[in-house]
Amino acid sequence: MLEPPNIQDVIDAKRRIAPYMHRTPLRHYPALARLVGPGTELWVKHENYQVLGSFKPRGGINLVSQLGPEELSRGLVAASTGNHGQSVAFAGKTFGAEVTIVVPNVANPGKVQSMQDLGATVMHHGDVFDESHDFSIDMAADRGSRHVHSANEPDLIAGVGTYTFEIFEDLSDIDVLIVPVGAGSGCSGAAIVTQAVSPHTEVIAVQAEAAPSAFRSWESDSLIEAPMGTAAEGLATGHSYELPMGILRDLIDTFALVSEEEIRTAIVHYLEHARSLVEGAGAVSLAAAIKLRERLAGKRVVVVASGGNLSMAHLREALCG
Repeated sequence: MLEPPNIQDVIDAKRRIAPYMHRTPLRHYPALARLVGPGTELWVKHENYQVLGSFKPRGGINLVSQLGPEELSRGLVAASTGNHGQSVAFAGKTFGAEVTIVVPNVANPGKVQSMQDLGATVMHHGDVFDESHDFSIDMAADRGSRHVHSANEPDLIAGVGTYTFEIFEDLSDIDVLIVPVGAGSGCSGAAIVTQAVSPHTEVIAVQAEAAPSAFRSWESDSLIEAPMGTAAEGLATGHSYELPMGILRDLIDTFALVSEEEIRTAIVHYLEHARSLVEGAGAVSLAAAIKLRERLAGKRVVVVASGGNLSMAHLREALCG
């Protein structure tokens, strides 16, 4: 059974990734706050401004930087809808490992091109992420390569937890932190850091209604498979995973679900009121804040914009309906 990382692991990761990542801004937007409600102070952690437009490379660098030469020489294999694959490709290029990423047939073309530009071999397999994931595990076993799971990796979780550490360094007295959940690494890292440095802060996880596996698993004592129909590829998994779900059950306060229309609307709000491009998976935290406005009234709230890799097709859909 995998041991979850602790706050010291996150502190170590912060030092380890510093030469390769940059500190992302935490910004206050009165116009976005008005959407949530009177008296609410809303801040955005802009991981969409991170290297490769996503929080994910924090985890990839932290994990791959600790692999030895022999393990690196056997290469890395991962499955991804895009951002995790970019993270592994970037880390592999940085530390000299060959990388193969398996993506669904409907993968975001921009993210695929980014992985290829980083030197990774990209293979399309399956109509949904879970089919790509199963194929990637078999491929890694056949090759003797290191498989980099998108969630069941303590070093990934510790690495991505560093953005939450930055949040609490930059802002005090946070009442609520709202974090997207796909496979769950980002929210797990956020929960670990919050529990350690600001236990009074409420952590709200948010997922798409059209891909609620993590929500259903959080409600139960088992890993629940659920139908997957969201257009937000960063959330597009029908499965949940043991390590992050154990952390979320122990440490988060509640879970919210948002609709596809609420996600598209949040993308437009970011463009209009923050002049910021945020992909669907990153926009769910703002969508949840708007949906939960009565609960958040008068509070200091931070929402995580976890990525900005929005395809042109999804941007047109959000703008034109």
